[in-house]
Amino acid sequence: MTMEPRRQPFSLAVLCWILLAWLASPAALAESTKLGNAGCLGCHQSKKAKILTSTADDEKRELLQVDTRKFAKSVHSELQCVSCHTDIVDNQAPHVKNPAGQRPDCVSCHEGLWESAKKENRSEEKKALGVVVRNIDHYRQSFHARPDADNPDKPKASCEQCHSSHDFNVPPVGSERRTAWHRSIPDTCGAQCHEDQLEAFAASIHGEAVLDNGNAKAAVCTDCHTAHQVVNTSTDSFKLANVKTCGACHAEALSSYSDTYHGQVNRLGWSYTARCVDCHDSHGVRALDDPKSKVHPNNRMKTCSKCHNDDKPGMRNATPGFASFGPHANVHDFDKYPQMVIASRFMVALLIGVFAFFWAHSGLWYYREWRDRKDGKPRAVIDTRNLPIDTTKHVRRFAAGWRLAHLIFALVTMTLVLTGTTALFAESAWAPIVATAFGGPQRLGLVHRVAAVLFVGIFVIHFVYVMQKLLRDRSFRWFGPDSLLPNWKDLADCWAMFKWFFGKGPRPLFERWAYYEKFDYWAVFWGVNVIGWSGIMLAFPHITASYLPGWVFNVATLVHGEEAFLAAVFLFTVHFFNNHFRPDKLPPPDVVMFTGTQSLEEFRHDHPAHYQRLIDTGELEKHLVDAPSARFHLGSVILGLTLIACGLVLLVLVISGFIASL
Repeated sequence: MTMEPRRQPFSLAVLCWILLAWLASPAALAESTKLGNAGCLGCHQSKKAKILTSTADDEKRELLQVDTRKFAKSVHSELQCVSCHTDIVDNQAPHVKNPAGQRPDCVSCHEGLWESAKKENRSEEKKALGVVVRNIDHYRQSFHARPDADNPDKPKASCEQCHSSHDFNVPPVGSERRTAWHRSIPDTCGAQCHEDQLEAFAASIHGEAVLDNGNAKAAVCTDCHTAHQVVNTSTDSFKLANVKTCGACHAEALSSYSDTYHGQVNRLGWSYTARCVDCHDSHGVRALDDPKSKVHPNNRMKTCSKCHNDDKPGMRNATPGFASFGPHANVHDFDKYPQMVIASRFMVALLIGVFAFFWAHSGLWYYREWRDRKDGKPRAVIDTRNLPIDTTKHVRRFAAGWRLAHLIFALVTMTLVLTGTTALFAESAWAPIVATAFGGPQRLGLVHRVAAVLFVGIFVIHFVYVMQKLLRDRSFRWFGPDSLLPNWKDLADCWAMFKWFFGKGPRPLFERWAYYEKFDYWAVFWGVNVIGWSGIMLAFPHITASYLPGWVFNVATLVHGEEAFLAAVFLFTVHFFNNHFRPDKLPPPDVVMFTGTQSLEEFRHDHPAHYQRLIDTGELEKHLVDAPSARFHLGSVILGLTLIACGLVLLVLVISGFIASL
């Protein structure tokens, strides 16, 4: 009994020490002081005196104060302060901080909440959290997340700098608070980090609309640079995306810009040509009539000369016509661009007229031959049984020079179509792939120009050769049956052909050159001149602009592209049908342009009047040659099928590109 009183004081002492230790612990302090928002805001609200604290360098810094009114309306208003400030364990000044606690971290908090929401199958309910997490991923890859040059331990910009977590809220679209929030974005970006850009923006047409007029639809920093995917503005990805960003508001201007060479290269995925900001400036965009605007008539030459000068590789100094070039010329505004409207209407009428006539011609021709075969009508032939000729012989139609010129011309033309329509239909899915395969728009353009020189060269050589030969031939009749010049018989044959299409008369008897063959021949003269001269003007802009006004470039671009489209579609539809896909030519190809000869049977069918004239004059034997060897014929068939396949592939690309451009 004497031992019990001695043990009791020791036990009480232990209990007292345990109680004191618990009371001194962070949990006990937090419980005893009840760390609620009211306690925190009692000191940290904006109505209270400023609080200064010491930094690690023993410098004084002012703690952020909270506007209780804004905090109550923020997205974080229902959170407790200590939910983010986990290192704070009391409400005494200075605070006793929990060393195990972390400073506020927006990223880990939101990612943790999103992971919890996914585990609880509440992703749809908490989809706003998913948006935040995606923005976090974008931010991590952005320019803002890179280490600051002056303070490598910190990023260039953090969440708190832009969002101000104590009062962050995005008001509903259309509300007055939304307008006020939209107007605050330039200050958020500019006042803290980008003062020079803010000054230029404030004086711009965008800045006036936002800051002075409160236009919530006018562009601010985040519209062009995005909020979280901010990238270095010198990157190609930003430059290309920036053009589309401008176009989101200025759709008509983007459409007209895309029709220019500058826009075509940009749509192909290269950013070295002029973009919106190169002409209009980036932050200091001003109205066209503003004397300080880079595109004001008094300043245009200076703006153009930034790119078009002798110091740039492959460039030449801008000449006077550059100032009147219309980078946004269109075919809808006659008051501003009458030349474009007139040229466009002419080309559209030409395209519709040519395609309507010749597609109808091809369709009716196919129907008539199909119908005659179905009805069992025999083909008209001329009896050669009593003629003293070898029926195994072939008729020579084309000399070797003509055939070689045709082959080179075909290859060059296909090259021009591929390289030219790649730029013309740059917005199509296939065009950037083709441009990349060529090594970029510059090499694509080089190939196009080389092919153009060959194209014109072959034409000139052919023209000079034919003219000197005909001029020396005193017996040649310019409008006779051997001439490629159109005559009255061609008109009569065309009329008779349509009568035959509808079963109202016999098929006409064609001479050496049928009217549709003459059209093919003379269409090249038209195409070479229209495409050639417009192409030369575009290829040497500094020379063109020295003598002609800038609107010539707009018209030349339109005419060059439209005529090229007409030529390509005509070649790979009408020309292919006339020579390879008529029922009496199936299966393709017709190899007369590769072998140079036709069998007597085929010659009699295609050109019966010529055949009969040669019989009547006794000159047929002069044109007879041995049939090509089996190997030569097979090679010609393979070559013909290859060219037809290439042409049909190009036709698909051109048609798909045209549809994509609508």
